[in-house]
Formats: sequence, C-alpha cells, structure tokens
Amino acid sequence: MTTARTPVPEAARHLGLRERKKIKTRMAIREAAYSLIKEQGYEATTVEQIADRAEVSPSTVFRYFPVKEDIVLTDEYDPLLEEMLRERPAGEPVLESLRRAIREAMARALTDNPAHEQDEMVLRARLMVEVPQVRSRLMESMSVTGRLVCRALAERTGRQEGDLEVRAYAMGLMGALLETMIYWVEGDCRDDLPELIDRTLTVFKDLPRR
Repeated sequence: MTTARTPVPEAARHLGLRERKKIKTRMAIREAAYSLIKEQGYEATTVEQIADRAEVSPSTVFRYFPVKEDIVLTDEYDPLLEEMLRERPAGEPVLESLRRAIREAMARALTDNPAHEQDEMVLRARLMVEVPQVRSRLMESMSVTGRLVCRALAERTGRQEGDLEVRAYAMGLMGALLETMIYWVEGDCRDDLPELIDRTLTVFKDLPRR
C-alpha cells in the first residue's frame, strides 16, 4: 500500500538529500502507525504491520524508532523550540522568549498541512495521556527535551547548562507543559492549545540572567 503524502517540514528543506530521505522515511513510518492506530487501536498495532504499510522492513522501523512508543513521541519538530529560542532578540525577557518560541514552533509544525497536523496532534496527545506505555516513555523522553531547553536557556542567561536554577526551570517548564496537555485532552481537545500554554506560562517568573 502506498502511504499518504508526507511533506518535508519547512525547517528541513535546506538539508541534503540523504537527510531529507531520512526524514521522509521517519514520517512515512509515523503516518503508517497513526493510520493503523486510528483503525484498530494502539495495542493491536504491531511494528510488523507498521512496516508493511510504510513499505519498509521491521528492522528499518527499529532503526529509526527503538521502541513502538517512540513512533508516537518523536517528530521532526522537537529541535524547533531550541532553534526558536536562539532566534529571539538577546535582550528579550527569557519568559517572553519562551512564550513566543513555543508559539512559533507550533505554527511551523502546522505549516505544511494544518488540518492533517492538527488531527495528528490530537491523536498524539490522547495517546500520551491515555496509553500507559506511551505515558511512561514520555516521562523518559522529557529529560532529553529538557536538556535542549537547558542549553538554550543557559546561552540566553549567561549561566551554565548544568546550573541548578537552569535545570529546575527547564524541567519545571516540561512538567507544566505536560500538565497542560493532559488538561487539554481532559477537555476533549476543544480549548485553544496555544492559549492554554500562555495561561500555563503566567505561573512562571522570568529566569534572571547571570
């Protein structure tokens, strides 16, 4: 079966052919997984079925995604937050930079096909909240994303990446965003997610520069 169209994200179009092919393969695998999950549920969907629909081998799936849960949790937009933070004006308050960077990253994620990406975002959020295996793996992966945020925050504030304040701020932010996602799903994903994120960020104070 031919997989659905898997556009290359805008942020990746400047990459070389080899990297673009890798991204397309990852996206094809993920697209196949989502379509199967919609049809038969997460538990009933196997890596072998995903590989067959994506027209790759199971070993290729595992090369890109070590465990099935990673297919749900990993996307091409994870590094965007760090990139967006680096692009914000140097003198801008850190909290305001975070707010704008998160909004910009979400906007870029929806650029190619807004309706499709929104539908995919809702499915991912539900799986993160409702499937124990995905939720457990999410908690592990949050530390990786947190380290990316730590690096960007350290650069903006003149602090060390390993400073307690930087680490606590970044991981506190990750936990707060997760709770926002849970709240969104509990409300049947009817609320405006960027607005909920803005409300969440009002709980935080600015991280002082060194």
